[in-house]
Amino acid sequence: MVDVRRVKLPGVGVLHTFVTDDGGKVGVITHRSGHSDLVTFADAEDGDARKVSLRLDEDEAHTLAELLGGTRITESLSGMDQIPGLSIDWFPVDYDHHIAGQQLGSLTTKGLPGVTVVAVVRGESANPAPDGDFKVFPGDTLVVAGAPEKVAKAFQFFRTGEFTKASAEHAAPPGN
Repeated sequence: MVDVRRVKLPGVGVLHTFVTDDGGKVGVITHRSGHSDLVTFADAEDGDARKVSLRLDEDEAHTLAELLGGTRITESLSGMDQIPGLSIDWFPVDYDHHIAGQQLGSLTTKGLPGVTVVAVVRGESANPAPDGDFKVFPGDTLVVAGAPEKVAKAFQFFRTGEFTKASAEHAAPPGN
């Protein structure tokens, strides 16, 4: 029988991990927002320790579970950790993201008050409450807290350098 380890991630959801017979480690982070992250870790003894992460929306996660013959237990467990109006989510930084190589700065001064980067995870260590001059690198993971819609806007900014466009009635006509 496989030994599954369950860890509550307050404001985020639940992390379930297990080790395979060949020494690999598999994890699933079930976020309160409904999406899941499937994470695998290569055996560090290979000399090529790598982490692979795949983000799935709720429907994709259920489809994968059905294909693997799994159940929907994690969905029920993650509902116990909900904090109304608060979303804490992780943003893995890639090379092509706007924030890569930049100082973190303040989202409030950039026009998005009410959302905070509570930590930056780099490798095996966390940098809690980073200052605005903290430089973000590809491979870092930003832990962001705020209202769900503001966290989504912050993620858009981290990717592109811009916040989500205004609604259609306020948007400029095509070509302008």
